[in-house]
Amino acid sequence: MSSEKKDFDLLFETSWEVCNKVGGIYTVLSTKANTLRSLYGDKVIFIGPDVWSADNPSPFFTESQKLLAPWKRQLILPQGVSVRVGYWEVPGRPTAILVKFDGMYAVKNMFYGEMWRNFGVDSLHAYGDYDEGCAFGHAAALVIADMVRFRGLDTTPGSVIAHFDEWTDGMGLLATRLLLPHAATVFTTHATCIGRSICSNGKPLYDYLRGYNGDQMARELNMESKHSLEKAAAHVADAFTTVSGITAEEAAQLLERVPDVVTPNGFEPDFVPEGDAYDRCRSQARALLAQVAGDLTGRSFDPDRCFMAATSGRFEFRNKGLDVFLDSIRRFADKRPAVPVLAFIMVPAWSAGPRADLQKRMLSDAAPSLPLPDPFVTHNLHNAESDAVMCRMRQLGFGAAGSNGNTYVFYVPCYLNGDDGIFNRSYYDMLPGFDATVFPSYYEPWGYTPLESVAFGVPTVTTFLSGFGRYILDNYDNSFEACGVKVIHRTDSNYGEVCDDIADNLWYLCNTTPAIRSSIGQAARRTAAAASWSNFIVDYIMAYRIAIDKSIARMRPETATVQAVAEHSAGK
Repeated sequence: MSSEKKDFDLLFETSWEVCNKVGGIYTVLSTKANTLRSLYGDKVIFIGPDVWSADNPSPFFTESQKLLAPWKRQLILPQGVSVRVGYWEVPGRPTAILVKFDGMYAVKNMFYGEMWRNFGVDSLHAYGDYDEGCAFGHAAALVIADMVRFRGLDTTPGSVIAHFDEWTDGMGLLATRLLLPHAATVFTTHATCIGRSICSNGKPLYDYLRGYNGDQMARELNMESKHSLEKAAAHVADAFTTVSGITAEEAAQLLERVPDVVTPNGFEPDFVPEGDAYDRCRSQARALLAQVAGDLTGRSFDPDRCFMAATSGRFEFRNKGLDVFLDSIRRFADKRPAVPVLAFIMVPAWSAGPRADLQKRMLSDAAPSLPLPDPFVTHNLHNAESDAVMCRMRQLGFGAAGSNGNTYVFYVPCYLNGDDGIFNRSYYDMLPGFDATVFPSYYEPWGYTPLESVAFGVPTVTTFLSGFGRYILDNYDNSFEACGVKVIHRTDSNYGEVCDDIADNLWYLCNTTPAIRSSIGQAARRTAAAASWSNFIVDYIMAYRIAIDKSIARMRPETATVQAVAEHSAGK
């Protein structure tokens, strides 16, 4: 790897989720940063949106007046565009530039016209967050171009790599191509717009994938602008990557470009407690989970005699398999487990804050004897009558006395960030308390949640339709004993079979011996160690090499002449 360090002078990675924790891409970039810094040092610069204010500062960013000060002194940006420079407060503390991009809205129409003429990006049907993402991408490209010119690197092919993630940053890549034709560009799609939309609209993706046309589906699903932008960025980029084999197949069909490299998402388990610290964390988490369950139901649970399971992630009822999880637990309950089973759904929904009646019970020394109303939800919801999880729980009878024997399901519809009003501990503080996790995704380009689970030694069940599930099947025997993971074969047409398989695997974990549980936990940790960024970063290095080589070839005079003749012949 050391020889690669001399290949370029600057590596920019731009994303809406730099210093801005929104979804899984934040985890990708924030955990990758330390490995990139160890390889390339101060050559690495992350660029994110400045969506913060004095009243609402970013908890992940520390501004520095000295960092990149000579560049900042000469920086000239359009009115309404500004930058703050500092450190991203994640392991490695990489340099981060936050860009205020409000001024880009004033030139939106002119910019969209330029993107149409040069790359065929159709912004005519844009709505929602399209303008916001494009304004940020445009501003980020201006910032990158200015720094590259300040460093005197704007005429040296291969000296600069500009990496952009997801459609939200696609305009940044296209603008960079116009502003800095010498720069090597990389585009990573973590999930295609059309693939996710097909699934979210209840359409079968996998059985009919070869029959789908991305452009046609974009028109049908009112996704023309986002799809057009994503497709253009994928085709213009010097190197195009996706995070898993299953997403590579999706991109090849819907975006019509085969990715150059599959770049799976690694993980840095450095913050996972070990030894006595892990045991304390697990014990505290289990005690808290048992207390919340008892205060909701009016029962008493011994945390040492319960089987605790969970699912978590983004609130996508079908895509993340929340429907499958609930139906699986219902089938598991029919097996009548001998010990109390506490199953938790930890996904952020439209929360209206912690339940006051639950808070009151948790502060009381008296043991509750009666259940609270709706004894299966920890926080109030603005849309309790229409929330998909609440509706399915009521339909399945969870919360009705005696309807599910010894099995209880609890809904935690908020971010576990340490300040939710009930648990007041982070998700990573609670994760060690579980005996199993289940992530039965229908649409999951990678799947950080099962990887996080095994990093904490908690066995997990996932599906063949997740990138992580495919990674497990490619590298391990499909068993808890081999890797701490069980991958369920899921298709468009075997829902009931999937629910039965998950119930059977939970039953196995619930009834196995302590010695086997310990062995499975050790296997899980070994799997997580193998999936660390120190092992996976080589795929990104390959993508950088491809991008550099293509940018150098693209800028050779003979290549440019051939390209110009081809474009003239095509009538461009």
